[in-house]
Amino acid sequence: MTTRIPHGLAVLATLAFAHTSFLHTAAAETPLERGAYLMNGIVACGNCHTPQGPDGPLPGMELAGGLRMEDAPFTAHTSNLTPDAKTGLGRWSDAEIVTAIREGRRPDGRLIGPPMPVEFYRGISDGDAMAIVAYLRQVKAVENPVPKSEYRMPLPPSWGPPVGSVPEVPRTDPVKYGEYLAGPLGHCMECHTPRLADGRLDRTRWGAGGMPFPGPWGVSVSRNLTSDPEDGLGKWTDSQIKTAITTGVRPDGTRLAPPMAFHFYKTIRDEDLTALVAYLRTLPPLKSPVAMGASK
Repeated sequence: MTTRIPHGLAVLATLAFAHTSFLHTAAAETPLERGAYLMNGIVACGNCHTPQGPDGPLPGMELAGGLRMEDAPFTAHTSNLTPDAKTGLGRWSDAEIVTAIREGRRPDGRLIGPPMPVEFYRGISDGDAMAIVAYLRQVKAVENPVPKSEYRMPLPPSWGPPVGSVPEVPRTDPVKYGEYLAGPLGHCMECHTPRLADGRLDRTRWGAGGMPFPGPWGVSVSRNLTSDPEDGLGKWTDSQIKTAITTGVRPDGTRLAPPMAFHFYKTIRDEDLTALVAYLRTLPPLKSPVAMGASK
């Protein structure tokens, strides 16, 4: 007779096993160290989940949520990710947090809607998912009630089937690891890829940029990351691309605009930046919608 293991326990057991394997491949980093590096760097959850004031992140409010994001299909409020038992994740299990990140579903079954980039987060490896959880567990608990998000669009029953186990991406392959950094972890293409009329990412124009982002800074337009020599990064050196990612400064000295999370990306290690650039170099040359005449 086969004994059925409850889903939550099965997920947690799988993650624990994978996490142990991950530690063997990255023995120099503890789960918390890896989580801190990711969260304060390429993953940059605080760019949306930490309340902002006129001078930047509010002191003592790391990941306490509450940022309002307004778009035609929704009014979203970012969740409180601190361990507060009333308003945060204090009562959530590790498996429930991982499911929320990778499948966009809360413990009560409700779906997490846009702009949470679940499409990308589904690919976060088991080891990195547990490292992120380790970091979230040690953040200062902040009681900060956040309004429920409102959606003026139908949400699907789910964002896909249960994720199951996601293996680690070898860091020995710069292009593959760079794709992982730019995709599941950094979700760069969420902003740097044009969208179709129905809201889906246009995968035929991957990395072509041209997405407008209104904010206190005015309207910024996402950069073309493809190898196009005029509209993209084709003529930029590796060093110039790394400088733009970590400081927001173009080769000509002008500054890129928010919402790029330069204050997080400045901590990305050089070997990871090298992998990112190696992946970006593989993107075929494309013109962005702005370059093709679309309005900003």
